[in-house]
Amino acid sequence: MKILLAACNAKYIHSNLAVFNLKACAKEYDSNVVLREYTINQQKDDILKDIYRCHPDVICISCYIWNITFVRELMQDLRKILPDVPFWAGGPEVSYDAEEFLKKNPAFDGVMVGEGEETFLELVKHYMNGSPSLEKTTGLVYCKPDGTIQNNGWRQIMDLSRVPFAYEDLKDFENRIIYYESSRGCPFSCSYCLSSVDKKLRFRDLELVKKELQFFLDHKVPQVKFVDRTFNCKHDHAMTIWQYIKDHDNGITNFHFEISADLLRENELELMSTMRPGLIQLEIGVQSTNPDTIRAIHRTMDFPKLAGIVNRIHSFKNIHQHLDLIAGLPYEDYDSFHRSFNDVYALRPQQLQLGFLKVLKGSHMKEMTEEYGIVHKELEPYEVLGTRWLPYEDILKLKMVESMVELYYNSGQFQNTIACVEPLFEDAFTLYEKLGQFYEKKGYSEISHSRMRRYEILLEFVKEELEEKSAGKSGNQDPEVENPAGKAAEDCRGMETATWEKVADSMIYDLYLRENLKSHPSFEYDQKPYEKAVWEYRRQEKVPKTAHIEVFRDGKILLFDYENRDPLLHNAAVKEIQI
Repeated sequence: MKILLAACNAKYIHSNLAVFNLKACAKEYDSNVVLREYTINQQKDDILKDIYRCHPDVICISCYIWNITFVRELMQDLRKILPDVPFWAGGPEVSYDAEEFLKKNPAFDGVMVGEGEETFLELVKHYMNGSPSLEKTTGLVYCKPDGTIQNNGWRQIMDLSRVPFAYEDLKDFENRIIYYESSRGCPFSCSYCLSSVDKKLRFRDLELVKKELQFFLDHKVPQVKFVDRTFNCKHDHAMTIWQYIKDHDNGITNFHFEISADLLRENELELMSTMRPGLIQLEIGVQSTNPDTIRAIHRTMDFPKLAGIVNRIHSFKNIHQHLDLIAGLPYEDYDSFHRSFNDVYALRPQQLQLGFLKVLKGSHMKEMTEEYGIVHKELEPYEVLGTRWLPYEDILKLKMVESMVELYYNSGQFQNTIACVEPLFEDAFTLYEKLGQFYEKKGYSEISHSRMRRYEILLEFVKEELEEKSAGKSGNQDPEVENPAGKAAEDCRGMETATWEKVADSMIYDLYLRENLKSHPSFEYDQKPYEKAVWEYRRQEKVPKTAHIEVFRDGKILLFDYENRDPLLHNAAVKEIQI
């Protein structure tokens, strides 16, 4: 008897903690349970072949919003070549409407609803030993031989400490993200989130957690992402784990946590300030700064307090912070989101994630779609198309803002350039809004561009913006004042040139921060007059070949040292020199 556990991940670097937990819980049948991970980017034919040649007697597959259509299509074809094999689905995308799912997807025999560890173990025992029967196994919804659907109800939640550790062997996780959970459930009631449905918050025994974290540290795993919904909702639990990873830091492993920043206490912040740069990174869900929106989504957040803590952490210069916003929430129109964006952007996180509301099955937001006038995509990920406050036209504009933020802010490749360009605009949101409009006007949004081309397009955008401002200023001169229109135009052109050169130099700085370029950009200051002096300085100071020396328009000469990098941003170390 061979029972296949299958997962279709969004990317190769991802792993599926759920199926590894299921396999670990059925350890007594380890030789009978086979695990396969695929991605939705693979050819379905290749997956069909692999599953078929595995010769499974039972197939169980994990379903999420990112893979459900892929899985449905895959299993429809698989049913044709494995007509007698039972197919079981599990996961959040099928748990909340299991009966409806089975009616619409006859390829499947049943659904494991809710937490699956104990349910899966009993299902394995059923197929291996004939006991327990399907009728006596809670957590199952399945089709009976007569075509009716049997719903056995959800299983009682389990003690999280009873879930076996899933990572005894790391050979399958090279170059992939490791996911880990020390708690399940969430104390909050955010209406767009499925974690708010289950209020039964549970924590894994801390001695177990320490032992398992040490396993990751001993194996020098690059990154461990905690999947706890609000990691720091229990102060002592969070503090103990943070203290442990700080005390046992191996200098390599990074730990990612989703937290509520306004819950952090002083001793937690003090501990964070002493951590190695890059030891931890924090994801903080802000979602909106509109008080009406925050109340409507049942979210608990004190934004002024959150902002103060984010700024405090930022001052440590050792922790990567990722802040989230969601467009399409109730009471948030375009202008309101504009303000929310600027509020969060002002905190200067390393990443600003501009996401769009997903109307998930089982969430309170799904129940409120009519009242809020929410329309969303029919298929996963059920993304919002419009609300009473935010029409589709505005969502399209925000999509371009999101794209520009990803390219020019979150990439980290334009940090100094963007800081130089921002003062040309009313605010940060307007910069990305106008940049998106420029991309669309020029037809650039439909084309894939190299990194260098992104710099050139940004410089082209800045030049056009400067010309428009210059034309506006020179064209509105009062003829009675001493400075005639011609002189004003000349002054504007001078300012335009100076600003353009400053932006170009910022781009060169950003480029060389990341790498020693093999070819010179078109907008680089002419380096030829300085080549002999730079060569002589290199010889005298024994500058390694890997380093780069650049002369800028303002007269500064900088040395970029790629053997010494910022541990948080991985930028080259930079120092000013004289040649």
